[in-house]
Amino acid sequence: MKALLKSGDRPGFRLCELPLPVPAEDEVLVRVLRTGICGTDLHIEAWDDWARSAVCTPRVPGHEFAGVVEAGPPSGPAPGTLVSGEGHVVCGRCRTCRAGRRHKCPQTERIGVERDGAFAEYMTLPAENIWTLPPTTALETAVLFDPLGNAVHAVTSFPVTGEDVLITGAGPIGLMSAAVARHLGARRVVVTETEPYRRKLAQSVGAHCVIDPGDRPLTESLAALVPGIDDGFALAVEASGHPDGIHDALGHLAPGGRIAVLGIPARAVEIDWSAIVLRMTGIQGIHGRRIFDTWRMASALLDSGLDPTPVITHHFGYEHYEAAFTTAREGTSGKVVLDWSIPCTSES
Repeated sequence: MKALLKSGDRPGFRLCELPLPVPAEDEVLVRVLRTGICGTDLHIEAWDDWARSAVCTPRVPGHEFAGVVEAGPPSGPAPGTLVSGEGHVVCGRCRTCRAGRRHKCPQTERIGVERDGAFAEYMTLPAENIWTLPPTTALETAVLFDPLGNAVHAVTSFPVTGEDVLITGAGPIGLMSAAVARHLGARRVVVTETEPYRRKLAQSVGAHCVIDPGDRPLTESLAALVPGIDDGFALAVEASGHPDGIHDALGHLAPGGRIAVLGIPARAVEIDWSAIVLRMTGIQGIHGRRIFDTWRMASALLDSGLDPTPVITHHFGYEHYEAAFTTAREGTSGKVVLDWSIPCTSES
């Protein structure tokens, strides 16, 4: 099979031929049709400090995927079933797993990081990690289940219906967070983003107001553009990972407001903890999805009319992976998708 491989201690990937993976008795063999490029994949491609510390080479990266089942155990989904899958493979035995908090398992193996992932024509995954999809599901929707789950996890960590929501950062997960918050009945959804291309995307997914935080202080913009939020936002979703975004999100919460934090800063960020204490701010870190509550909720939201596909802005055949990664890194894109069914699809 064709696969992208991180083959050594250097930036970049190599497109090469690898043997088809052989599934274990409890695993499913999936023929991959689409994969999404995630921020984690960009770290691994660049081979930065985090990637060097987390990934053992050789490794097939990638964890956002849609495909069809080729083979698996009798109790698993039938061959030909359209699927996505939970990329966190947990132990199932620790106290956290046995208490029903599998998304917090301390022994988690992530596909594309600790075990081979989805940037390949075929991959294996434990049958219990597979999420089956209706055969009518568009591949563009199916490939988004993993990042959509992050957005659903973040937005539903606290009550959102009827509330004012601030989202800092309009990358793909920030964009989907805005769409989810709007779909769940937030009163006003405000998105901050420095990149003009992504500000337009935020408008397209339903944000009530989109602000460039580099134009002027956020407090001034809010006073001019979003009257009535004098006390601050009930909920913030921090999806930028930038120190300014973190400070904006924390600094514009209402007393007792709550923040779901997805963005991972490249360096330590100083926070005024006295303000957190005195304003009784609630902070929730978000990593992945609640297994499998978030998957069920994401499916229900899609059934009720949520459409996350506007966040997909570019498609590439897998042979053009270098151009795809360049596009994803530049910021003038939403979600970039690789097509593994047709090798030479051009950019669209």
